[in-house]
Amino acid sequence: MVINHCFKIVILPVLAMFFSVLPVLHGHGTQSAEMQACDLCPDCEEDRNQAVIGDNDVNQCVYTVYIRTGSIWKGGTGSVISLALAGTNSSGFAITDIKSWGGIMEVGHHYFERGNLDIFSGRGPCLETPPCWMNLTSDGTGSHHGWYCNYVEVTTTGPHMGCAQQLFTVEQWLADDTPPYQLYAARDYCSHAEEKAKIRDRTGRHVMHEA
Repeated sequence: MVINHCFKIVILPVLAMFFSVLPVLHGHGTQSAEMQACDLCPDCEEDRNQAVIGDNDVNQCVYTVYIRTGSIWKGGTGSVISLALAGTNSSGFAITDIKSWGGIMEVGHHYFERGNLDIFSGRGPCLETPPCWMNLTSDGTGSHHGWYCNYVEVTTTGPHMGCAQQLFTVEQWLADDTPPYQLYAARDYCSHAEEKAKIRDRTGRHVMHEA
């Protein structure tokens, strides 16, 4: 649920400049990380280093993203990872570097290593419907470009909105030397064929927010 007037944020024992790590660290407390993310008040969030198009007048919704890297040998990566999301009306936005946009793990944490559950949270444009399409992209740089991703889970909320969640099962290599020999994974869970047709070809990192 969304807590009005930022009540829960006020009583949290640890309050960071934007999101406290406490409510979303995996496995802590009696409430799941996903449920706690739904309780965060977006109006309390301090300005973040934005990696999405637009300013905070546009970026009124809060997105919390959980990305699981596979435990398969050499499954981790040092590449820059980007994420694009869209709703059923085909409008969406792109996060060009998800670590810079919203990495909230502890200082010194190495993201996208084998077996990791990495958590990111930040602002983005509000979509008319919960995200049902996503494109996950690696730029192929770093010490090991190949990356195996198990899943991406997105939780979103905003002013006068409830909390929505979507799990995107990936189970795919993002690599140019391992099948399917591509540096992106697109997943389309939108239910209406007409709307799906509008976004079916939106691969890569260039889905931008549409005014």
